[in-house]
Amino acid sequence: MASPRTPAKKATRRVTRAAPAVPAQLATLTVERTQGVALVTMNRPEVHNAFDETSIAEMTQVVAALDADDGVRVIVLAGNGASFSAGADLRWMRRMAGYGRAENLADAKALAAMLSTIYRANKPTLARVHGNAFGGGVGLIACCDVAIGAQEAEFALSEARLGLIPATVAPYVVEAIGARQARRYFVTAERFTAAEAFRIGLLHDIVPATALNERVDDLLNALLAAGPDAQRECKALIRNVARGPIDARMIAGTAQHIAAVRASSEGKEGVAAFLGKRPAAWVKQ
Repeated sequence: MASPRTPAKKATRRVTRAAPAVPAQLATLTVERTQGVALVTMNRPEVHNAFDETSIAEMTQVVAALDADDGVRVIVLAGNGASFSAGADLRWMRRMAGYGRAENLADAKALAAMLSTIYRANKPTLARVHGNAFGGGVGLIACCDVAIGAQEAEFALSEARLGLIPATVAPYVVEAIGARQARRYFVTAERFTAAEAFRIGLLHDIVPATALNERVDDLLNALLAAGPDAQRECKALIRNVARGPIDARMIAGTAQHIAAVRASSEGKEGVAAFLGKRPAAWVKQ
């Protein structure tokens, strides 16, 4: 992928390789596939879907496998039970308190890898948020491309209350809500409402809990109507332009990028379908 200051010479290349498989047995997640949508549900309702080393490893492996699966168009993250995710599991945190620096670093790197895997997925990712989302749960939301929440949901970046910091989630949360809002919510560790999460940019939309599935379905229909290659290129484009100045190299890079996409087979099919007033080949009838 081109750097922000290096012109993109061609569209992102898809590398053909053996796709990793979703494990047949999962201890902390469920995975359901329906018409191109993979629903990944955190399934530890007894601890409000808090993370531990097992759930972190499983989430990383599952999202990577689904992202490599050509049969999957969209990945949805959800939580079973009363909450989306309460962040770190207290029992896991107690174990970590007894670890040395090397073990703590290994655990932190595993959590960072999970968040990065979700954030860097080529497929669109959508967070379906209900109940509470605290700490690392907020990080999960910020990693997703689209986040829809129930109006009744509550949020907190609660680490400072425990004498900790939201370090691994910080890059994604700061990108989502901005440094100014992060300053407040990192240092106060206070709870905030879904309306506030929407106002500061953590959520894209809020609806009553009873309408959450319907709103998610609306967005899934929109995502499935767009070209899968175009979506991958959109995500690459955003990563390229978000970190650089709008200078001559940036402008030239975007021109070269769209030229390459226009010349691609999907780009040609999309334009032909539009002009022919017919559905594009990737739209299931």
